[in-house]
Amino acid sequence: MARAIESYAPIGDGRTVALVGTNGRIDWLPLPNLTNVPVFAHLLDERTGGYFELAPDLPESEYRTQRRYVPNTNVLETTFITEEGSVRVTDALVSGIAGRLPWAELARRVEGLDGRVPMRWAVHPGTSLQTAAPWIERTSHGHVVRSGATAFTVIGLEHGPSDPDVDGERGPELEGRFEARAGSRHLVALAATHDEPLHFPNPEKVDVGIDRTIDNWRHWSHEFSYEGPYSELMQRNALALKLLIYSPTGAIAAAATTSLPENPEGGKNWDYRLAWVRDLAYTAHALVRFGLREETQAALSWMLQTIRKLGPELHVMYTLDGELVPEPQRHHVPGWRGIGPVVSGNPATQQLQLGVYGDLIAICRTYVDAGNVLDVATARMLAGVADRTCDLWRNPDSGMWELGTDRHYVSSKMGCWKALDDAAALTEAGSIPGSAHRWRAERDRIREWIDEHGWSEERRSYLFYAGGEELDASVLLHAPTGFDRGERMSATIDAVTAELGTGPLLYRYSGAEREEHTFVACAFWRVEALACVGRHEEALELMDALVDCANDVGIYAEMIDADTGSAWGNTPQALSHLAFLGAAMTIHDVVPPELLEGR
Repeated sequence: MARAIESYAPIGDGRTVALVGTNGRIDWLPLPNLTNVPVFAHLLDERTGGYFELAPDLPESEYRTQRRYVPNTNVLETTFITEEGSVRVTDALVSGIAGRLPWAELARRVEGLDGRVPMRWAVHPGTSLQTAAPWIERTSHGHVVRSGATAFTVIGLEHGPSDPDVDGERGPELEGRFEARAGSRHLVALAATHDEPLHFPNPEKVDVGIDRTIDNWRHWSHEFSYEGPYSELMQRNALALKLLIYSPTGAIAAAATTSLPENPEGGKNWDYRLAWVRDLAYTAHALVRFGLREETQAALSWMLQTIRKLGPELHVMYTLDGELVPEPQRHHVPGWRGIGPVVSGNPATQQLQLGVYGDLIAICRTYVDAGNVLDVATARMLAGVADRTCDLWRNPDSGMWELGTDRHYVSSKMGCWKALDDAAALTEAGSIPGSAHRWRAERDRIREWIDEHGWSEERRSYLFYAGGEELDASVLLHAPTGFDRGERMSATIDAVTAELGTGPLLYRYSGAEREEHTFVACAFWRVEALACVGRHEEALELMDALVDCANDVGIYAEMIDADTGSAWGNTPQALSHLAFLGAAMTIHDVVPPELLEGR
């Protein structure tokens, strides 16, 4: 059976992400880019998916593991402890002297701590989700593994790979064995390219590159600026989010994986290696607060250029390379624990989601409020988006949750309210052209509509959609936006908790418990809403409980099984980590200091 989703720890280089299991096996790694079909995809295809294992050459029952990230980095340390000794494995996707390398380089250093431990590593190249037949080519410089257009080589320090097994049950394989003793040091690494020449790195330089990568991450963490409650957790969540910033363009991936299921029955399996406008809005807000200027500029510039290039209509999401998202392509592999389908692409790209207008304008207001200036083309585009919001807000849409039925979703109307509120502020500040009077008048009409159609006196709550009685956790997002921080929002929190809550966790909307597990971000949105309406002690109690819902290295997937605590959905999930950051920042801003002692 495939390993639990929460058993994986991500590492990355700003270009791709590897998932390392507690057993030392890498079961997910697209090479060299996150956008490539993964050569290592054992996570979704146990038979032919491929993996890179490194562990004691013993049955798994004969050793135990401890792991952590090197402090202030995304470099992972796993300690294997046996009866005869212990070793430490340091895993890094290596960065260069002046930024990311032009190839992907995964380095795995093995240091003997005490005693003796027999070690084995093996590289099984996968079929790239059944789109390629991997093979190993012997060259004058060493072995080259090819799967489709992706090529990589495996190198070692103090040892090298044995002759390849090209006819193994799982396909071709490279492997090696060695004994780790106290004070010994070994290295296994691979370097990969896609549809371009392959660089063979020097093992000694790769080993040095691990230390350089640690230093580079620590330098980034030093630039990270936050003083307040949950400071160590804030940095870990920011580092997790940094893994999902795609440095070739500045886009932000919603998650590092595709098709990890939201429930045991399957069907709700999506590709999240894409950039949502919504996620970028939340990310820009966090990055500005943390003083991370480069990522903020890169992300915003990429998004605005992409929207203008692919306009005039605003899309919900784009590829990380700044193109329209293709329709889903199914891959003929079984999926995690046999739960399919496995797909590339996403069907929601053509949906009308009115809330995205608020997300886009909010990004730009955050940017301007931080002391920056918009370019002329962007200013004109935002004025057009605000006018478009005035024209469209009365229409039904697919809502934030990308559902198949168009309705008058209340949180979408709240997003339109936010769009026009921010647009009016921007034009009055001289940042964009347009009529603040018109936008404020239309904004006020939206509020009147919500008061009439989106609020239920009987339920004492804002509703999921007009004409229904169901509830939706996403309306809680509009306490921090300023739509409502009063009695109605406080009552909505209670109604949502009663209907959608289970312990500290929340389902997305009424009936979701029949379709999926609890949604991590919603739980943090409740914390933030509680803080906004002045229920500070409740907010802190829930926040403390949610901290314990992360895995052993502080990573959140998309969903959590409320009964078992197990993770579901794609991982690491940007929205989950962003929601943590948002909740902690709001707590910092509004909760009295005397309540924050010890946090």
